[in-house]
Formats: sequence, C-alpha cells, structure tokens
Amino acid sequence: MTAPNESIVVPVALAERAYDIVIGRGAIETLGARIKALRPNAKTVIVTDATVQKHHLDRVTAILTAAGVASSPIVVPAGEGSKNYATFGTVCEAIIAARIERGDLIVALGGGVIGDLAGFAAASVRRGLDFVQVPTSLLAQVDSSVGGKTGINSPQGKNLIGAFHQPILVIADTAMLDTLSKREFRAGYAEVAKYGLLGDAAFFDWLEANWQAVFAGGETSNSMAREQAVAICCRSKAGVVARDERENGERALLNLGHTFGHAFEAAAGYSQRLLHGEAVALGCVLAFEFSARKGLVAESDAARVRAHLAAVGLPTHVRDVAGGVPSADALMDLIAQDKKVKRGKLTFILTRGIGQAFVANDVDPAEVRDFLSEKLS
Repeated sequence: MTAPNESIVVPVALAERAYDIVIGRGAIETLGARIKALRPNAKTVIVTDATVQKHHLDRVTAILTAAGVASSPIVVPAGEGSKNYATFGTVCEAIIAARIERGDLIVALGGGVIGDLAGFAAASVRRGLDFVQVPTSLLAQVDSSVGGKTGINSPQGKNLIGAFHQPILVIADTAMLDTLSKREFRAGYAEVAKYGLLGDAAFFDWLEANWQAVFAGGETSNSMAREQAVAICCRSKAGVVARDERENGERALLNLGHTFGHAFEAAAGYSQRLLHGEAVALGCVLAFEFSARKGLVAESDAARVRAHLAAVGLPTHVRDVAGGVPSADALMDLIAQDKKVKRGKLTFILTRGIGQAFVANDVDPAEVRDFLSEKLS
C-alpha cells in the first residue's frame, strides 16, 4: 500500500465531454469515489491483461467494492498482439455477457494496449459506453490514455481500425509505475521526451537535467520529478486535444517520431523485438536527422536528441533493432499505410529545432527512401 500524495488534477476542456486527469502516488484510492460521483448507480467491467492482473486487479476491485461499485474482470493476454480483431471481439462479447448497459462503465486498467482495446470496445458496444482510463504504464499515463484515440492494429499497419472516444476520467497513479520493468519504463520515457522535442524546449532542458529523478520515483524518493513530468505531458496533450480533438491540424504534431517508428514497429511484427516507445525514440532521432538532411535543423540539435535518448538507454540507430529490419523499399511500403498519408502524399512531423516541430505535407518519397537506405547501410 502506497500512502497517497496530494494529487495534481489536469482538466481536458471538451465542453460537455470535459474530464479530469488525476495524477499522483496513491491516486487510485480515489477511483471508487470518483466513479460513484460521476455515475452513481453504474456497475463496471475491468478490462486488463494477464500481467497487470497480477499487480493491480485485486486492489482496484477492492477499491471499487468499498465504494459500492460492482465490477467484473475481463483479462486478455499481455502485449501488442492483443490489439487485433479476435481479441477485440472477445472483449466485446464479454462486455455484453456481463450485461453492461449504457449507463454503466468500462474501466481500462493497463498500458496503452489495454487503453486502446478497451476504449474501442467501449466506443462500439451498444453504440457507445462510457469508460475510465487507469493507465499503469508511463507511456499510457503521459500519452495514450488522454485524448480519446482508441483502436486495434491491422496486419497492414498500426492503429488503422478504431474510433475517437473520450474517457470520462483518467486516474494516473504514479506508484503503479514502480511495477514496470526498466525496459518498459524507458520505452514510456520516449513519449515524455517527445513532448519536449515537439513544442517545449525548456521541458527538454529540464529532462536532460532531471531524467534520473524521473526514473527513480518510488516511495523512498523525496522528488516529485515523476509527477511533474507526467503532469507537464498531460497538460500539453490536454491543450492540443481541446484545440484539435479529431487531428485536423495541430494534433498531428503529437505524432513526432511515429511515422518512422510505426514502420519499424510493424517490421518487427509488433513484438518484443521493438516496443512502441522504443520505436518512437528511434523515430524521433530519425525525424531530427531527416530534418537536418533537409537543412531545417542544425546537426548539433539532432546529435543532442540522439545523445539524450541513448543515455537513457533507448535505441537511436537502426542497428539497435533486435533481429534487424527489412529493406528501405519494404519500410516505404509500411510508411505508405500510415494514417497521416493523404491522397497518397506522405506527411511527416519534422522540426526546425528542439521544441519546434511542424507538419510537413507532401514529403518526397524518393528522398525518404534514400535517407532510409543510408541509415540501413
């Protein structure tokens, strides 16, 4: 049991669909009371995976029970492989079998995979159920649990099937991150660094000085660095989502590193060879290096990004991908399926400096292919 600290509350301003992100050690203790206040008579199903089940399901169930909120679990295999048609169907059928009605709730207890999968099921069953995000990974706490993007993967690409469906509440208990492996925490940190790289140079400066305190966290640490980092990322994303919920403009900036990253992730078969956050780290480095190649950003900035992510222990070179990667042509085929492609034209998030990302439309595919060929060689 972790003694709760005073929580940080970040609002997501979406008019009648507004909701709060509650951040802090022990914040999970308020889950039952908050659900009771939001939906007084609701019952819930908790969608989680086999790994998170071992660490957190009993505690979350007890918290809901103590508040008089009925719950039943739906447990799926851990890992990106669960973001598929078959598991999505299994979850939907289990929700229906639990007799969850429109006034009831889905609780997504897990990392980004569970948030995306449970959120998409919530958007689909009975044409839309409310859901609560309880992210248990750093990546999910700072990024995927906020903003309403839900979905599953296609064999042809990542997150190609899904819906925008906002949660009614996000509880980001930073104590839950203590159960993550070092590799999983590092992977989540890639999304933390991304927020500095895309639009907040001062935050990236702070991360260079404080990343070890963010990693330390823990009950014995007097530092609030982890909570600060999560809150800064959530405030940044909440602002972007409020201004551009459906990604018609500014929200595309949140995909810095993802066009390259998703291609490498798909090439690795969405497997343990390359975690999503690791792919994002590599993608951010490549985005800066490609921007430098185009004369948009100084080589020193690209080197600084590469050095920081490498110091954290994240992949920064193509050769860092376990098992190798396919040809430049094969990667280009995967990039062509990216969600940001419009009428066949490639869109990349490029940069003019740290904290100065921008949307580049109609990027020349031949230039990208030559760049990837160089990196692969």
